[in-house]
Amino acid sequence: MARLIRLVKIYGKPGTNIEVVAVRGVTLTFHEGEYVAICGHSGSGKSTLLNLLGCLDRPTSGQYILGDDDVSQLDDDALSEIRSQRLGFVFQNFNLIPQLTVLENLEVPLFYQGILPKDRRDRALQLLDRVGLIERIHHRPMELSGGQQQRVAIARALINDPLLILADEPTGNLDTATGDVILDLFDQLHAEGKTILMVTHEESVAARCRRIVTLRDGQVISDVRND
Repeated sequence: MARLIRLVKIYGKPGTNIEVVAVRGVTLTFHEGEYVAICGHSGSGKSTLLNLLGCLDRPTSGQYILGDDDVSQLDDDALSEIRSQRLGFVFQNFNLIPQLTVLENLEVPLFYQGILPKDRRDRALQLLDRVGLIERIHHRPMELSGGQQQRVAIARALINDPLLILADEPTGNLDTATGDVILDLFDQLHAEGKTILMVTHEESVAARCRRIVTLRDGQVISDVRND
């Protein structure tokens, strides 16, 4: 599904000659249907790694093989196409478009793929029903609770039937009970065969995943099965 080979990401601090190595020679393989937690303290490199996996950033060196493509060598247009067709994103802050309704937020990715309006609407309605928000389709994000917004974000992540679902602290802004509802939804998606990579610093969240990769100072210090 996805392979990282000696992946390195170095950032330069603006206005200085200082360089920060965020990811240090990471080599990992993720298989179809896996449910993986990427853990570590603040500054460990876990969010940077997720950004690289999501083609939101480019590695300084090394390779990222997604399917049969070395995406680390692709140009911006090709990366944009990869993001829209193969990847689904769920963020801590939801990242919904505030001016659009729930239904419109889900239709946007399909609009850019040239999907016909009726097909866009049918697919969006199907997923909103799946996450229990069919009665909220005409609401805007600020009219929803945090848990409802995150369910919209998960539905949007599924709209293109992605190869990988990438979640960055998806319960970080939610109370425990609401977070459990969201994690139950991820559990269901994993049971259906979806491949999920989730960044978290919470042990209780990581414990629900089937594999736990832990980073420290941009390096993998453990990679264990959680059976």
